[in-house]
Amino acid sequence: MISFLKNHPFAVEAFFERSYVLTFAVPKDQPRHLIPACLELDCLNDKWAFIAVALVQTSGLRPRGFPKIFGSDFFLVGYRAFVTYTNVSGKRLRGLYILKSETDKRRMEWLGNTFTHYNYTTTDVEQLTNGDNVVITSTRSDFKIDIETGTGNIPLPINSPFADWKEARRFAGPLPFTFNYNSEKGEVLVVEGVRQNWTPQPIKIKRCDISFLRMLNLEAILANAFVIRKIPYYWKKGKVESWKK
Repeated sequence: MISFLKNHPFAVEAFFERSYVLTFAVPKDQPRHLIPACLELDCLNDKWAFIAVALVQTSGLRPRGFPKIFGSDFFLVGYRAFVTYTNVSGKRLRGLYILKSETDKRRMEWLGNTFTHYNYTTTDVEQLTNGDNVVITSTRSDFKIDIETGTGNIPLPINSPFADWKEARRFAGPLPFTFNYNSEKGEVLVVEGVRQNWTPQPIKIKRCDISFLRMLNLEAILANAFVIRKIPYYWKKGKVESWKK
């Protein structure tokens, strides 16, 4: 029963007040051990794999179709690998594999760990806004990200492997699918996300120090950074299918 509950047994909706997503390029051989065998790294030019760090302020998160009064507001931090999965029908799906999830509320930790495999932990998050500048920090998770959200001509980060922002946008989360693998049962969980009015805007990262990325011991290079605002979003009920090596 518990296993069933964790497989996204019902659709969930939320409103993304704002979502900052930083994507880091990593030599493709380095993060292979972080993902299960049923998935492949989603690479650029057969050279670069990608890890995303998403910082999302949500409101009204609740089972889909429930009145807004049942919703809750949470700040979510997600660490994800860009991957692909070929399903039982032979269709190649692009999506994300969860490496780590954090939230600012213990209630969200409990709900998330009851109905998903995201493995949430609770952390502290502080946001300071001064005009076009936003600083997001966490003492417990040991990160600090200094963002400039102006609408001017923002260049790609130094040493980014992308040729331009159009190419970079292909690796801007969230992607259509999220995957989880149950090695004991040989099952893949596929959760599809549905977004509306999704127009990511480039942002400049003035400082970025993220402890979790350092712990992974990857040669990570900031490749792009985007913000989306005021986006309705929902996750469909999860689908489980068998996978064998």
